[in-house]
Amino acid sequence: MNKQKGWKEIPIGGIIAKAGTAKEYKTGDWKILKPVVDRDKCIHCLQCWMFCPDLCVIVKDEKIVGIDYEHCKGCGICASICPKKCIKMEK
Repeated sequence: MNKQKGWKEIPIGGIIAKAGTAKEYKTGDWKILKPVVDRDKCIHCLQCWMFCPDLCVIVKDEKIVGIDYEHCKGCGICASICPKKCIKMEK
């Protein structure tokens, strides 16, 4: 099993040594705020999934089932794009 690297192990300057290695780096430690989904309000429009720059919105059977907090950098795009405002950025 591959152990993911924390932010201290990422090469200086964000150098990408080879293609397809993004999953190896646990970049979620960078965030101050994290997206929290109110599943009762969510209509599963998948706007958050489409606009997430890091593919951190987890979808199964066309429904939002979670957030990949190990890779989410807390940018807040998902919360700002949500038409029902069911995603809140929290500490």
